[in-house]
Amino acid sequence: MAASPAPDGAPTRVVIENCAVATVDAHDTEHASGHVVVAGNRIESVGPGAAPEGLTNVVRRVDGTGHLLTPGLVNTHHHFYQWLTRGLAQDANLFDWLVALYPTWSRIDEDMVYAAARGSLAMMVRGGVTTAMDHHYVFPRGAGDLLGAEIRAAREMGVRFSPTRGSMDRGKSAGGLPPDFAVETTEAALLATEEAIDTHHDAGFDSMLRVGVAPCSPFSVSTELLREAAALARRKGVRLHTHGSETVEEEQFCKELFGMGPTDYFESTGWLGDDVWMAHCVHMNDTDIEAFARTGTGVAHCPSSNARLAAGTARVPDMLKAGVPVGLGVDGTASNESGELHTELRNALLVHRLAGGEGALNVRQALRLGTHGGARVLGRADETGSLEPGKLADLVLWKLDGLGHSTIADPVAALVLGAAAPVTLSLINGKPVVEDGRLVTADEDTIAREARREARRLARIARRLG
Repeated sequence: MAASPAPDGAPTRVVIENCAVATVDAHDTEHASGHVVVAGNRIESVGPGAAPEGLTNVVRRVDGTGHLLTPGLVNTHHHFYQWLTRGLAQDANLFDWLVALYPTWSRIDEDMVYAAARGSLAMMVRGGVTTAMDHHYVFPRGAGDLLGAEIRAAREMGVRFSPTRGSMDRGKSAGGLPPDFAVETTEAALLATEEAIDTHHDAGFDSMLRVGVAPCSPFSVSTELLREAAALARRKGVRLHTHGSETVEEEQFCKELFGMGPTDYFESTGWLGDDVWMAHCVHMNDTDIEAFARTGTGVAHCPSSNARLAAGTARVPDMLKAGVPVGLGVDGTASNESGELHTELRNALLVHRLAGGEGALNVRQALRLGTHGGARVLGRADETGSLEPGKLADLVLWKLDGLGHSTIADPVAALVLGAAAPVTLSLINGKPVVEDGRLVTADEDTIAREARREARRLARIARRLG
């Protein structure tokens, strides 16, 4: 039941109480048994104990006994279209993986992207994501409205969405990895990106749709496209996103082609700043980290994808100590087949303890990465990412009294270290999108069936056309 206005015009209220509450505010305030009151699409109150007496227009009360309430998870990096190509190139590093998959990706069309976006979004939302991001950069000629397809999927599912209009203008004949027919000219990419912003971007506080500018990577775009894309984004007042410092090979590529490492190259093209975030940032030295901290450049950390492709371990604990904004990302499901963000909380903690010891990352830092950290990276920390009065009502109630979690006394530890916790209730913009572990805004079986059909169609086309 949505918290829509009451007949007298006042907002209706949803009350959640008797649950553990992790606010992830600036002080990491927690309540062993507390409440949250939602009024309309905003959080009205958060605190210990039961909700205040005398509340009017209460349309729903949720007894959260045995649960933990947190901000909704914020995904900072993804490629929805890859939902159709999971499980391929299983033993490849990044460059070999890209070479193997680009010929298939270059055959996608609008129907495929819509089905893939629905699958990607459904998997994330069912697992506690309330703000999703996508980096779509493959635009084969004649493929239809690919960005519009995923925007439509997110709108129908009720997800707060931050799509980025990606681009590539360096095809195989120019030394890039993608086939020439899957890249755009520099001018066409910039025009299409500006059109996407003008058509879809909403800068308002309550916005369900924020569009960013996102050339793919240093080895698939020209220096001109990077520079002009940064200028376009700043002229339009939107954020910038790309892949950065993901592999050793990328660093070698930048040094050979540009005479400098990735971070220096990005800075030379206007790509460091507090309106920029980059995916991966695995191979960064102290000077690189200092540059990101100095400029406020954010990082989308994707531990499972980095492990799947043997890219390495990003220096996230060092980034956090330096003050770099860091959030978590699923990455595309061709390199993180689970497609879930809540499992990245645990994976981030484990990966960094393997690399840096038992003090590298704790459970509350992991939760912050997946919530407030992600909101900060997307430029929305004033609106979402923590449970505080006045913020948007994007929140998740996790069931922790079942078999997988009931003997872990610390609820945050249960969420991060335990098995993937079921979602009893997820609200986005004050409206329920998950109830008792199932989507309420879409049919999961239909999504699975349609995605399988489109995946098989893509595979047939790719085999036929080579």
